[in-house]
Amino acid sequence: MLPSLDNLRCFLSAARLLNFRKAARPLGITPAAFGQRIRQLETELGTELFRRTTRSVALTDAGMALVPHAEKCLAAAGDCLRAARGETGPTPMDLTLGTRWELGMSWILPQLDPLAALMPWMHIHLYFGSGPDLLFRVRTLEVDCAITSSRLGDAKLDSLQLHRENYVFCGARTLLRKKPLTRPEHAREHVLVDYASDLPLFRYWRDAAGGGDRLQFRQITCLGSVHAIAVRVIEGAGVAVLPEYIIRRELENGTLQEIFKSVTPLHDHFRLVFRPDDPRRSVYEGLARALMNVPLQ
Repeated sequence: MLPSLDNLRCFLSAARLLNFRKAARPLGITPAAFGQRIRQLETELGTELFRRTTRSVALTDAGMALVPHAEKCLAAAGDCLRAARGETGPTPMDLTLGTRWELGMSWILPQLDPLAALMPWMHIHLYFGSGPDLLFRVRTLEVDCAITSSRLGDAKLDSLQLHRENYVFCGARTLLRKKPLTRPEHAREHVLVDYASDLPLFRYWRDAAGGGDRLQFRQITCLGSVHAIAVRVIEGAGVAVLPEYIIRRELENGTLQEIFKSVTPLHDHFRLVFRPDDPRRSVYEGLARALMNVPLQ
């Protein structure tokens, strides 16, 4: 059985004054009630804490050993009370946030200092990985949370929606001048660049209204990185479906051109993903609100 906090408070008062009558006064109880408290504590702990005679009171070895722990216990109890009343700030926290490379460098990294100013009690670490890898590491608690647009279908994962992610089917203007891609049969002259063999990016166009499987490409190249795909497409090495925020500048200055404008690719959302059994949901909600205030870039 755990010792009573009131009994510990009496014990510390007696340990300081070594006089039960004097020790009872600041606590507002009678000497008789005070002595009963000490006896209850000794019973709870199963050991004698004071050697008492008619003339003196002294701590036993067990009593002296208990003093620092009793002080810490009462201090912790006080902290609990103040925290419950909202009188203390949040507990300092280390948080590992997973993200893919290009999003982390362009959007998350510039926000680290503003986030630190907004939530000084939270220290954010970054982990860079791919979509499936990020979800796996959240599921296995290797990272606390992750930002990804990967589709979720796992009961062990929960999420908060952040920004909408729009996609554009595009190619370099120089490439499309040499090899137009305005009719389905033109695709046989082009290389499609995507993340993986199941074409996770191209399917945003393929599955959209008017898309479909009518394009048969000369070759498909998988690069495993959205940033790498964007670089190759800008160089004219292929066509691809890419997140609009990554290539916004190239679309605006004409370096890249949209292909089959009559088809609007499906969109997705970036989400802050975490485990549903993680007790820090309120922390993630605050982080999500802060991230939503900054546009994708």
